[in-house]
Amino acid sequence: MNILNDYEESITKAQEWLWEILPGLVTSLVTAFLILIVGLWLIRLINRMVRKFFLKADYDPSLETFLQSFISIGLKIMLFVLVITQLGVHSSSLVAIIGAGGLAIGLALQGSLANFAGGVLILVFKPFKVGDFISAQGIDGTVREITIFTTKLSTFGNQIAIIPNGQLSNNNIINYNAQNTRRDKITVGIGYDSNIKQAKDILLEICAENKDILEDPAPEVYVEALADSSVNLSLRFWAENDVFWAAHFHVMEELKNRFDAAGIEIPFPQRVIHQGKS
Repeated sequence: MNILNDYEESITKAQEWLWEILPGLVTSLVTAFLILIVGLWLIRLINRMVRKFFLKADYDPSLETFLQSFISIGLKIMLFVLVITQLGVHSSSLVAIIGAGGLAIGLALQGSLANFAGGVLILVFKPFKVGDFISAQGIDGTVREITIFTTKLSTFGNQIAIIPNGQLSNNNIINYNAQNTRRDKITVGIGYDSNIKQAKDILLEICAENKDILEDPAPEVYVEALADSSVNLSLRFWAENDVFWAAHFHVMEELKNRFDAAGIEIPFPQRVIHQGKS
C-alpha cells in the first residue's frame, strides 16, 4: 500500500508541476512563434529595402549580390538566436552550447567557410565581375551573380551553372572581358598546289572589308605549318569584345566562299584503299 500511495503521490506532484509550468510554456511557445513570423516578415522587408537601395545607388553589381545574401543570412541567424532564447535557453547557455559544438560545426562547414572566404577574395581582388564572360572549372559563361557562397554563370546554352567560390578563388580563371579587345586565331589549310600569296591576300582582304575587325593592330597571316596534306595558314586579327564572335564567324564563312571562287583547295582527310590482286 505504501508503494501505491507513493506512486499516486508522485503522479499528483507531476500533474501539479505540469499545470504550474504549462501556462508559461504555452506563452513561451506562442511568443517564440510570433517572433519567428514577425522576424521573417521583417527580414523580407529589409531585403526589399536593401535591393531598392542598391538599385538607386551606383555600386558594383558583384558587391550588391554578395552583400544582399550576407545581410539575409545574418538576419536569419539573429532571428534564430532570439527564438531559441525566448524558448528558455539563456544566452549564456546558448554561447556555451555553440562553443562546445564549435569544432564539430567548423569541420562540418569547412567547405562553406572556404566558399565564404573565396567570395570575399573575389570581391577584394576582382578577377571578374558581374557581366564578364569567363572560363572556369571547365565551364564557360557570363557571370550573373556573386553570392556569399557561390557564383552563378549563364552558359552559352542559357543554362545556369553554380560554382562554389572556394574553387573559383583557388583555381585558374580566364576572363575574356578583362580587356576591351580580343585577338582571334583562325587556322586554315590549303593544298600544296595552291598559291600561298593569293590565299594570304584573300584573307587580309576579308579582314579589311569587315568593319568589326580593327585596323590597329593590323591583321596578319603566317604559314604556321607544312602539314602532311596541307599548308596551314594562321590568320590573326583583333576585334572588340562585343563583336568578336560576329567577326570570327564572318571570316570563317567568307574564306571558304572566296577560296572556292579562286580555286584554292582546302584539303580534307582522305583514305585511299588499294585492292590487291587475288
